[in-house]
Amino acid sequence: MTLQDLFEPSPATPIEPAAPVIPVIVLEDARHAVPLALACVAGGVRVLEVTLRTPAGLEAIRRIAAEVPDAWVGAGTVTSAADVGRVAAVGARFAVSPGYDRSVVAAARDLGLPLMPGVMTPSEAMAAMAADLTLLKFFPAAAAGGLPMLKALSGPFPGLRFCPTGGVDARNAAEYLALDNVVAVGGSWLTPPAAIAREDWGAITTLARAAASLRAARVPA
Repeated sequence: MTLQDLFEPSPATPIEPAAPVIPVIVLEDARHAVPLALACVAGGVRVLEVTLRTPAGLEAIRRIAAEVPDAWVGAGTVTSAADVGRVAAVGARFAVSPGYDRSVVAAARDLGLPLMPGVMTPSEAMAAMAADLTLLKFFPAAAAGGLPMLKALSGPFPGLRFCPTGGVDARNAAEYLALDNVVAVGGSWLTPPAAIAREDWGAITTLARAAASLRAARVPA
């Protein structure tokens, strides 16, 4: 099963669609990983991106992969082929890169790890298409043109689907999700550092539940 299958199930993969929001998780302490993941899953959000921005990232992924079977945990901020190997070794089920790099694509393909690389230009989108990648991270979404840019990309690239991240939050997520070529959005608002620090898992479940409800509001652009 591919990452895109989770958001756009087909008759061949008749599963319950994943919530259309992927939390971008930054953890300073790996002991928070499992309760955070459980809180997200309880709210209906099961596709989780744990970034490698901190030293705790790899261990956090390992713990979620081992202890939260209902979560589909992946690694974010993957910027090298070496990163791909490290995250695959700890159980990541997908990888997200902020940009497009052929060595990262090749490493992920060699290991059978689904990859969502970041793009922000038509040239990068074409490079991804040449590598048979159709689900792409649009990053940084707001700075790269936001909604108008995604609408413009839909014409020449009708087969591509995007997960915009960067400047996407609870206020504008529904606008992005209304576009036909957007299958999910990524954002850090579901897992605010202050709530993690005080271990307020109930607050995170509430945020996750609100994010999961956006699925029902999705309509063609």
